[in-house]
Amino acid sequence: MDEAVVLYPSPTIGHLISLVELGKRLLTHQPSLSIHILMPTEPYSAGKMDTYVSSISGTFPSIKFHHLPTVILSTTSATHHETFIFEALRLSKPFVHEQLLSISKNYTICGIIIDFLATSALSLATEELNIPAYIYITSCASFLASYLYLPTLHQKTAKSFRDIKEFHDIPGLPPIHGTDMVMPFLDREDDAYINFLDFAIQTPEAKGIIINTFELLESKVIKTISDGLCVPNNRTPPLFCVGPLILAEGQRAGGGSKSSSDDAVPDECITWLDSQPSQSVVFLCFGSLGLLTKEQLREIAIGLEKSGQRFLWVVRNPPANDLSVAIKAQRDPDLDSLFPDGFLERTKERGLVVKLWAPQVKILNHSSIGGFVTHCGWNSTLEAVCAGVPMVAWPLYAEQRLNRVVLVEEMKLALSMNESEDGFVSADEVETKVRGLMESEEGELIRERAIAMKNAAKAAMDEGGSSYTAFSKLIESWKHGK
Repeated sequence: MDEAVVLYPSPTIGHLISLVELGKRLLTHQPSLSIHILMPTEPYSAGKMDTYVSSISGTFPSIKFHHLPTVILSTTSATHHETFIFEALRLSKPFVHEQLLSISKNYTICGIIIDFLATSALSLATEELNIPAYIYITSCASFLASYLYLPTLHQKTAKSFRDIKEFHDIPGLPPIHGTDMVMPFLDREDDAYINFLDFAIQTPEAKGIIINTFELLESKVIKTISDGLCVPNNRTPPLFCVGPLILAEGQRAGGGSKSSSDDAVPDECITWLDSQPSQSVVFLCFGSLGLLTKEQLREIAIGLEKSGQRFLWVVRNPPANDLSVAIKAQRDPDLDSLFPDGFLERTKERGLVVKLWAPQVKILNHSSIGGFVTHCGWNSTLEAVCAGVPMVAWPLYAEQRLNRVVLVEEMKLALSMNESEDGFVSADEVETKVRGLMESEEGELIRERAIAMKNAAKAAMDEGGSSYTAFSKLIESWKHGK
């Protein structure tokens, strides 16, 4: 029978894209493979993935999507959106079992690659079906270090991380303050924390861990993990650093909600950028889920105007109904009601504001872009790295505060946006960091390092590079049997 690899993503657009790119790369190394992607129920409506899935199906016939039966969530509210994801994936577990049995009737399943948020399916593959199972980390190796070390930290204290003012020593990382830990890790009584802890304990049972990073970007922490220091009381599975895996330029992700003028957005953005000087524009975008309050949007507007810099800014409506992330469909924002009076008119010669969505990869690779204010989501970070664009790090949710520490202190690819204790950033801080990135000597050093890392990322994926070699080793690992 023909050989197949099954991919099981978290039902969110960012995680799906990352795993699809992994599947595409596997096909370049072994074109005879058949890639089967299991699609669980989306636990919230942050935006339709149908367009993206259709585009992949139409372009890559060897990639097949299997939509699992719909599940109904009992959870109606949660502190962290990951809680909804965990429930959807847990309820989908019987359907994963059925689909794997169905696929195995026509294919030899070489392995299943499971999104770390779907680790609830790990025992199903390894114990019940005897399929080699790999955990896929959509974030950085620095996150993986904190994740693998979580059970050890859990044993060291009875307090929640949010209540610990001291810094944590995590192997391979700079000292991490309690409040800079991954957000769902902060409260040990929260359902999200309990799930992450359980999954971290299970992860050493995987045949391997695949990470969307490359060795030169995180060499210190990768070596630390490989040496077993993050799992002191268990085995550390082999690591496969296969990144950077990012959305292909010009391809629409499908994340976010569709604006009424959505189809015109790419042309509008690129036409405007074409008229701007080289490396003169700061791009502000906060991911597929990021939301900012009306007060914060006004402060950004004031800061941008005071900075005198050219800017391209993607804006969503402020959070509503106690939602801190965009897990419901978004309507077009009323820009005039969100910004200071006259802001759009006064900045129209040097700024462009677009609603809801913009083609981020294409924008970052445009010659006019000179900086990126980002929420530090790992997909966005890698997109900036691959484009050689320096960053200002402004984390909002998930593991992004940890990413900021690493981006600023270890990778030296970003300036840090400093917020108050309640997370608010002043207009003066926005002005200072935007101007600093574009005009200061420190900003120029970051730019030089960003360009060097862009070249390193390309070299890693080229034949003979570290990530190319990791793919070959990954394929070889499942050829050795179960």
